[in-house]
Amino acid sequence: MIVVTGATGNVGRRLVETLAAEREEVTAVSRRISPADVPAGVRTVQADLAKADGLKEVFAGADRVFLLTSGEFMAAGGDVTEIVAAAGEAAIVLLSSQGVGSGRHASVFEEAVKASSPEWTVLRPGGFASNAFQWAPAIRDDRVVAAPFGDVALPVIDPADIADVAAAVLRGSGHHGRTYVLTGPEPVSPRQQAAALGDALGEPVRFAELSEDEARAAMSEFMPPVVVEATLAILGRPTEDERRVSPDVERLLGRPGRTFAEWAARNAAAFK
Repeated sequence: MIVVTGATGNVGRRLVETLAAEREEVTAVSRRISPADVPAGVRTVQADLAKADGLKEVFAGADRVFLLTSGEFMAAGGDVTEIVAAAGEAAIVLLSSQGVGSGRHASVFEEAVKASSPEWTVLRPGGFASNAFQWAPAIRDDRVVAAPFGDVALPVIDPADIADVAAAVLRGSGHHGRTYVLTGPEPVSPRQQAAALGDALGEPVRFAELSEDEARAAMSEFMPPVVVEATLAILGRPTEDERRVSPDVERLLGRPGRTFAEWAARNAAAFK
């Protein structure tokens, strides 16, 4: 049985659907979830992973776990070692971040899983294409994208590809003890993302470049300072590794990752 945490998010929802379609026994876990959120036959559990009480029941019977921890988990003082302990002998596929490999983000979650889980795999995605949803209100109202570092291109990844990789790892073999870096198939800048969203909508979307200070002020309204600074550093001063397209998605799926333009076309309704 596979337990999928974060089951209502951009990655978890598709992962649950994929595993259910492959007739895997799945338990979908989220703080707010109901049977209406998942395919028929999938068990749902409402749980806050930051609270140790009840964790053993969440992972009871699991032999494989997809582990996603959110910013809310960290803000609530969640302890990943408690989750790993509750998962027992289950193999764990951890959704981490490329920023761990580049030293921009803390490695505590990865270290805890590697130290405690008998069988682990780490997925390190770069930036998500779905981060573009933050522009949806401005695009709907004014057909404009406002962002810093307009011509700095990064290979953002479609969350659907992360889910597909996770499904392949959870259902496959030979992945224990491996760390995979997941990116899109090509670097794309914010200015190019705005153009792709315009193409998906069938009308132009203007790009307005923010200064770094303007972006810092906007991000500080919903991010802690340390996350703001790390994000600005990645967006404006990426390392060569952060700019590089990783081969891991194509190796694991047997096909290239989806482009940002494909993501935009599939999600155009959110920007109309």
